[in-house]
Amino acid sequence: MAQFDVYRNANQSTSELFPFLLDVQNDLLGRLPTRVIVPLSRASNLSWDLSQLNPVFEVAGEKVFMSTADLASMFERNLGEKVVSLQDQRDEILKAVDFLFCGY
Repeated sequence: MAQFDVYRNANQSTSELFPFLLDVQNDLLGRLPTRVIVPLSRASNLSWDLSQLNPVFEVAGEKVFMSTADLASMFERNLGEKVVSLQDQRDEILKAVDFLFCGY
């Protein structure tokens, strides 16, 4: 588990809408049994353009957006397989989380 890793959503009831989950929890809290995640949804589902809150990334050949307002916590054991790291997108991810809590 590492901050900014992306996992396949193993939950069959939500995986169609949110195929991937982005771990945004700091690694210093790695001993907790839970991880804070942001679901990633297919870019075709994006109904409004608010790029500060919903940046778009490519994961496994698919364009997805960070559904930041759907931030949640889940047990680490319920995460699916790791797909990729978005560490190189760190600034965009943190800006979106910051925008969610602090606004402009």
